[in-house]
Amino acid sequence: MDKTVPDLARAVAPITDGASVMIGGFGASGIPFGLIDALLDHGATGLTVISNNAGAGDTGIGRLLKENRVAKVICSYPRSPGSVWFERRYEAGQIALEVVPQGTLAERMRAAGAGLGGFFTPTGYGTRLAEGKETRVIDGRGYVLEAPLSADFALLRAEAGDPWGNLRYRVTARNFNPVMATAARHAIAEVRHLSTQPLDPETVGTPGIFVQSLTEYGVRP
Repeated sequence: MDKTVPDLARAVAPITDGASVMIGGFGASGIPFGLIDALLDHGATGLTVISNNAGAGDTGIGRLLKENRVAKVICSYPRSPGSVWFERRYEAGQIALEVVPQGTLAERMRAAGAGLGGFFTPTGYGTRLAEGKETRVIDGRGYVLEAPLSADFALLRAEAGDPWGNLRYRVTARNFNPVMATAARHAIAEVRHLSTQPLDPETVGTPGIFVQSLTEYGVRP
């Protein structure tokens, strides 16, 4: 039942070329920088990255884009401050983009994790974001049908974990990490502290049933 792996390299070893990868984090909080760097060293390419934004500078997702490892980005904020590498790749026609409103992005992942077939939301109704999607008027208000969003893998960052895969997050570093764990077929976590004893259930943000492997990575940017 022990889900720990010795290091970051072995944690990302299952990720193949062309895989879809959810990457947790919001701003600079809760981003699995260690796993992202290990993924770069691993060499997988042609990835679909699903995240809140398209990275910043030359670290994290920005570094994946700089090294031209990403074929498509699904995110809410592709042009956040510092997203220079996404802009360069997109302007050169080297990367595809799917923009999803932030709340819709989170709910699409939650729907995938919960086994739901989709949901209706008023967000995006009457805009280009609704093109090609089913729409419906309910009680006089327009809605768009959004599909569940799952991924092959999720890369997560947590404050602590235990051998059973249970994760505890540090305040706002929780952000997208828990919902991505439920929506991915293989969730991988880096944790600042790896406990040999079960975490207190009252502090667990992601139950171990949703995590396939985890490793200790003590440096938290």
